[in-house]
Amino acid sequence: MTRILIVLALAILLLPAPHPSKPEAVQAGALLVSARALPLSSIDPALRRVGALDYLGGWELRSANPGFGGISALRATGGGDILALSDSGILMGFHVGSGEASRRPFIAPLPVRPKDRDRPWWAWDSEALTYDPATDRHWVGFELQQSICRYAPGFARVEACRVWPAILGWPKTGSIESLARLPDGRFIAIAEMGMTPDGAHQALLFAGDPAESATPDPIPLRYTPPQGYRPTDAVALDDRRLLVVNRRLTLQNLFTATIAIVDLPVTLEPGATLKARTLARLAPPLLADNFEGIAISREGGRTMLWVISDDNHEFFQRTLLLKFRLADQPSAKPNGARVPR
Repeated sequence: MTRILIVLALAILLLPAPHPSKPEAVQAGALLVSARALPLSSIDPALRRVGALDYLGGWELRSANPGFGGISALRATGGGDILALSDSGILMGFHVGSGEASRRPFIAPLPVRPKDRDRPWWAWDSEALTYDPATDRHWVGFELQQSICRYAPGFARVEACRVWPAILGWPKTGSIESLARLPDGRFIAIAEMGMTPDGAHQALLFAGDPAESATPDPIPLRYTPPQGYRPTDAVALDDRRLLVVNRRLTLQNLFTATIAIVDLPVTLEPGATLKARTLARLAPPLLADNFEGIAISREGGRTMLWVISDDNHEFFQRTLLLKFRLADQPSAKPNGARVPR
């Protein structure tokens, strides 16, 4: 009975509607985060590999700051600098690992446009984050508002926002959960609960900046996750491959996750299917929780993969940050051909 009640509580917490555990207001300032190192497996502390991933380290993150937690999106550097975004519109910067931090740890609310300042705090349900290293700009997907906004370097201000009719057709309680920027400047958004008649998840391919009014209508796509799972975040590995973290909640195991790779078709026509191929599954006795954020970094020519969990600001969940090395994956790009746009 206790497990059934926990599952019911978690199912309610996954809805973006406001609940008492979310912080109502956060003041910008310093952030102190403690990181406790964890083995990948609770029964085999020496285990260092799961699927196609080599485990490099994992931490349970804690902070006395009431705004910390609820993390739904992530950006990471090879040196261990982490930029995290909560589902309450709160940015958190901190460092993990033995290297030197490149900035001071901080916590701050996302900037808002003057015309949006009267929106209630719970409306800033930010679930997705992506980045352009060439311009130092970020894009954020908001689930309840069903909008995508672009932010100036350093999150100094909001530069542009747009609501798309295609996204308005997705359920507000399962809208923009994943947003990835491809190296060629295109964007892919994936719905958590917007479904096609055959059970695939609706997705959109934008030819350019999805926050700009001049960007043409997106191409509708379909994402097929591993069976029983729902996508919670995505990041571009290169111009032909996506990495997607997918979540499942069951009575037996509570939260489990799969990390999957998608080989993008050479030509993405309307209705094209993006089929996920599982690289690793995170389930007990391995570290498992409500994983909602995924990021990549580069170290010594190798690709590092990071995932982070959303604790929903609840005492019975954890903020887990895991770091893996991605085994070499053959590129689906034939003969180095340029991908048509």
